[in-house]
Amino acid sequence: MPEHSTIVYCRCAYSDVVPAEVKQEVLRALRASGVAFEAVADLCELSARRDPAMKRIARAGAVKIAACYPRAVKWLFAAAGAALPGEGVEVLNMRVGSAEEIVRSLLGGGEGTGPGREAPSDAPARGEKAGESPLEAPEWIPWFPVIDYDRCRNCKQCMSFCLFGVYEASADETVKVVNPANCKTNCPACARICPEVAIIFPKYKAGPINGDEVRAEDLRRQNVKVDVASLLKGDVYETLRNRGKDARSPQAGEMDEQKALAEREKCSQASAGAGAVVPLEAFLSSLTIEEIRAEAEKTTAAEQEDQEASDEQPEPEDEPADDRD
Repeated sequence: MPEHSTIVYCRCAYSDVVPAEVKQEVLRALRASGVAFEAVADLCELSARRDPAMKRIARAGAVKIAACYPRAVKWLFAAAGAALPGEGVEVLNMRVGSAEEIVRSLLGGGEGTGPGREAPSDAPARGEKAGESPLEAPEWIPWFPVIDYDRCRNCKQCMSFCLFGVYEASADETVKVVNPANCKTNCPACARICPEVAIIFPKYKAGPINGDEVRAEDLRRQNVKVDVASLLKGDVYETLRNRGKDARSPQAGEMDEQKALAEREKCSQASAGAGAVVPLEAFLSSLTIEEIRAEAEKTTAAEQEDQEASDEQPEPEDEPADDRD
């Protein structure tokens, strides 16, 4: 392996999406190899707080990163303002590759002798002082979306849908993830409704939301923009749409979270019908795009029938004026 290659190993500390046995075996092999490497707690966490370590790694020249899906890693670095170079970067996916395959790619065909030189990361772990950071609350898990700008068409549907101010529009009206810590853990609902399959949750269980490559069947499922207005109905959707506008206002950060959760519950009741209340994020996460679209079309048809019935009602006759005066 060339001496100038930098090896980075992600422990993916706050998720179990990478098989534990693969992580352990890769780390053991690196420690036994005699080569220098850097182990970081969690690339998602570093990205969320735009840690300087991301820029240092991106500027290291040739680099090999043992982490997760290459598409997810690419856009985690971009979200941190530390875009990886187009050449000289190899991302090894521990979510799907075997430990043997990962080690072979990292070490160039075999293990060396002597202890590995594990460079201590200068990135503080969760709960340590990190200056201006969105991660001051130790219970926060780095679950948040990153945008694949190779796919994004800037329709802003994600920004209009999100109730929690995760997204905002920049000065040039490009949608961006600006408040990652506002995202609700394990909720990928905005990715479900993205018509371009451009939103990635690196810790999600299934592709392409987890950063796996987008395939033709994924595009066929999501190539029509979902009518969320029909799905969520009337005044509830007005709240969602206005929330997207509010996210760009100076008061966006002062949003009352309990009010937002109450709005989500109203959406749940409208979507699930009378009876059981299902959180909206769980409702959308459990559906395929075809089921979401079918639900929207069904609601639209019902609204059209109601409108037609209303149009057929005779206009009330004017009452005769009272002449007693």
